[in-house]
Amino acid sequence: MSESASLRADVWLWRARFFKSRSLAARFLEEGRVRLTRDGSESRIDKCARPVRVGDHLVFAVGGRLTAVKVQALGERRGPPAEARTLYLPLEAPAGDPPEAP
Repeated sequence: MSESASLRADVWLWRARFFKSRSLAARFLEEGRVRLTRDGSESRIDKCARPVRVGDHLVFAVGGRLTAVKVQALGERRGPPAEARTLYLPLEAPAGDPPEAP
């Protein structure tokens, strides 16, 4: 397996522009606020160094909005927003989550 086959979760979230800094992404991950689904197995990411691979599904809430994405690419850098959007494919929210109350 090559080194480019996976990337630290905090780096990927930062490159995909979900967070303004790596330290914010790392703190978010360490709080266990991201669910990772890989090969049908779901777990919480509680360490920022946990690897993310192409094909993984991530679910997390930022700013009161539930976000579900599929990792499409790992990226080489933190580029402009248009480049960041190529790193993931937005998914619908998981069916098991209840809708937010008004």
